[in-house]
Amino acid sequence: MVFPHRKLQRLGGYDYSQNGIYFITICTQNRMCLFGAATKEGIELYTAGKMVSGIFENVSNIYADIKVEHFVVMPNHIHGLLSIQHDSLAKNDEIDKDGTTRRSFPTSVSEFVQRFKTLTTKYYIDGVRNGLYPPFNKKIWEKSFYDHIIRDKTDFLNHWQYIDQNPLKWLEDKYFKSTV
Repeated sequence: MVFPHRKLQRLGGYDYSQNGIYFITICTQNRMCLFGAATKEGIELYTAGKMVSGIFENVSNIYADIKVEHFVVMPNHIHGLLSIQHDSLAKNDEIDKDGTTRRSFPTSVSEFVQRFKTLTTKYYIDGVRNGLYPPFNKKIWEKSFYDHIIRDKTDFLNHWQYIDQNPLKWLEDKYFKSTV
């Protein structure tokens, strides 16, 4: 099956490190269903899906300025609402002698996604080596990701609802037949 190439979705000139809420979708390479399977009740996560879910869910414990508002791990992608709030020094920040703050956490949506992909790929490779996860072909994640800047409360609630309903609509998804 040939998949459409994702267009660059970033809003030109927008600072993705500024405070705000962002909806993101990160897909597996070639839509491989590495994380779970569809059931009538929704998505049953495999061990790898639980690992990805745990890492995404615990972002706030690692990066003080990023909070996961809501998310779902699907068989071959993840949707999430992330809140970035740079209101105070993060627990890992350092202040240089000249008073400049050096941040030790992702300061933008792109940096967060890059670190998330790197960390989950490392854990996934370890799991393959230990026989916990099925092998994959070269990459786990697609190169890019989809994002949407949440503009108001209605937009936020619509994306929240989309995340809630996505598992129940999986069998209608044209990419759900992709398998490991």
